[in-house]
Amino acid sequence: MSLLILSPTRETDTWLQALQEEDPKIPIFVYPENIDNESVEFVLAWNHPYGSLKNYPNLKCISSMGAGVDYLLKDPELPEQVLLTRIVDPELSKTMFEFILAMVMNHLRGLTHFKQSQANQKWEPAAYQRIEDIRIGIMGLGVIGSYVAKRLIGMGFRVNGWAQSPKPNCKATVYSGSNELETFLNSTEILICLLPSTPSTHGLLNKETLAMLPKGASLINVARGDILVERDLIDLLDNEQLSLASLDVFQQEPLPNNHPFWKHKKIDITPHVASLTNPKTVAPQIVENYWRMKKGQELMHSVSRKKGY
Repeated sequence: MSLLILSPTRETDTWLQALQEEDPKIPIFVYPENIDNESVEFVLAWNHPYGSLKNYPNLKCISSMGAGVDYLLKDPELPEQVLLTRIVDPELSKTMFEFILAMVMNHLRGLTHFKQSQANQKWEPAAYQRIEDIRIGIMGLGVIGSYVAKRLIGMGFRVNGWAQSPKPNCKATVYSGSNELETFLNSTEILICLLPSTPSTHGLLNKETLAMLPKGASLINVARGDILVERDLIDLLDNEQLSLASLDVFQQEPLPNNHPFWKHKKIDITPHVASLTNPKTVAPQIVENYWRMKKGQELMHSVSRKKGY
């Protein structure tokens, strides 16, 4: 029985190599190879064609190639009996922190402003803020969010966090639930979104919630595009309620050529590169889950379909 790599939009050669080096005994195939569908018991997936997973009648486990699983749960034909897992990797947390730190320092030191001044050939000095001047708020305190909070606090930032439920082990001051959302946002000058995409977070960052931030606050979204109402963000930037947005994720990816974000002077765009899974570092946990699946044992990093993560 085999493992299938099913990722039409992502380069798969490095994944195949990493898994084969980790355990050459596992029969591994790459979609759309012509294989016996009945032999597939384990699928490693990313942005699979909706409906394709039902073609493997003996499928027992689907592992996401990354920390997110929202694209799996949006498949209306996702086999109900199949177990879902995701990637949990310290390397993902570390690289996400490094990316967020770069975005935060850009906001503090006004680098976007100076880049625009250079393009316009203007010498325009501007004031900046220091680490101790700013209040950072992190939405989403899972494995990655808690790590980012800890690292930022270690650098001297004042950090609050917000989550759906209390997080007693988090180093930040934590607000939880809808009743504490406004208090959290009122005290946040740089908002970092690390929430999972679930029915409860869809459109959560909208005109009403983002207006709860202090005037001139900024946004960093490295979570999922459907959490943010894009038109509302433009309105808040245009009326100067918000000063800047750094966006790595979008409702439609790649971002369409005619999207207004491209030319907006207060929006910085990166193409969903904040933290990329390293096949070599995660191959051991994928192989481990494959053999656990074969033995009927409990899987690592299981996903709750109800919670969405």
